[in-house]
Amino acid sequence: MFSIMGGVFSALMSVWFILFPPLLFFLFKILWLLHVNGHFGGGLKWVLLEIIPPRDIEASPLPMESIYTALAGVIKSPTTAEEYIKGEFPTSFSFELASIEGQTHMYVRTQAGFRNLVEAHFYAQYPNVEIVEVEDYVNLVPKTIPNKDWDLWGVDFKLFKPDLYPIKSYKNFEETITGKMVDPLAGLIETMGKLGPGQHLWLQFIITPISEKWYSTGKETVDEFLGRVKEKKQGMLARIFADIWDIFSNIGKGMFGGEVVFTAGAKPEKKEEQPLEFRLSPGEKDVLKALQNNLAKQQYKIRMRHLYIGRREVFSKTTGVSSFIGGIKQFNDQNLNSMVPNDDSKTYANFVFVEERLRFRQRRLFRRYIGRDSDPQSSRFLFSSEELATIFHIPDMGVLAPSLTRVSAKRSGAPSNLPLQDLE
Repeated sequence: MFSIMGGVFSALMSVWFILFPPLLFFLFKILWLLHVNGHFGGGLKWVLLEIIPPRDIEASPLPMESIYTALAGVIKSPTTAEEYIKGEFPTSFSFELASIEGQTHMYVRTQAGFRNLVEAHFYAQYPNVEIVEVEDYVNLVPKTIPNKDWDLWGVDFKLFKPDLYPIKSYKNFEETITGKMVDPLAGLIETMGKLGPGQHLWLQFIITPISEKWYSTGKETVDEFLGRVKEKKQGMLARIFADIWDIFSNIGKGMFGGEVVFTAGAKPEKKEEQPLEFRLSPGEKDVLKALQNNLAKQQYKIRMRHLYIGRREVFSKTTGVSSFIGGIKQFNDQNLNSMVPNDDSKTYANFVFVEERLRFRQRRLFRRYIGRDSDPQSSRFLFSSEELATIFHIPDMGVLAPSLTRVSAKRSGAPSNLPLQDLE
């Protein structure tokens, strides 16, 4: 046995310079990108802006959709050198709703270089809004949670169906009789206003606009819904093996007088289909319309994250978790799509080392939230500008929750005929 192991080791030592580099390349690539991305991200300066809504606003989320579309102007395709040497990564924004002991605030976290871009488009759509730079509200709680005084529950969300299937849009929150829109954020803001001292409830949307190249991928979802499945082309080896299989499978049939059938290269007969409008049910037509409408919108990669933090003596999952998740469900549509908790990120643990594993998951999620970390990248999903405007927009005056911070006075410009004193 030792002789065989020595022979294998000797052989490996003879070819290590051929065998190991390909195997280690992918590991090196991951570690290198983590290093250069961390170096690049460490040099960025961020600001947290509080968006204070005006008291007399009466508008649908449509202006907010225009803001999201405008933010897509930051899209940049880095070169290979910029990506692998400088460590550049796509620009992201973080839109956040935070209830601080019952007082609800709206925030946008952006790179300092894009602050003017954010403010300009907010003021363009909401002239009376107030935008101020503030200290990060995550500093109001300890840096390490859970601990002996504080507890935490949190989860990342995911979509139940493929990305192109939209959630219930703000256009579906209109009353059929009066035509008046019921603000979809009203339920969430009311829930967040029910918190008391020592309780915090945070909702975070880290958005990264993506280029129009995604259109072809989204079109495949529409084609799949319509049953337009593209035939996969067989390679040369596949065709050769198919021919050999036909020959051997028909030898026995030919010897005993059976019917010989060659399937290789044969194309299936196409059945005559009725026109599309006759094949789809009314519900399926609505789904198809929603898919095509969503495909036409600007798309964003999303990390949606929820945290409920509170002192142990007042920590209540009934208010901070159950009620809030119920508010999220109002955006779900069983025919279209739903936002559901991602169990891989949920702060729970069962069976073995429960306490240690639970604490690890809680602190990992907390660390990702306060760092505005969008990992894991593999579980991020896509939202269109319309979907984003539905779940995060400036509430209208119909949302009467006293917990929502609003502008105390109306802003207006100076009159054009204001006399100016000569300072000379």
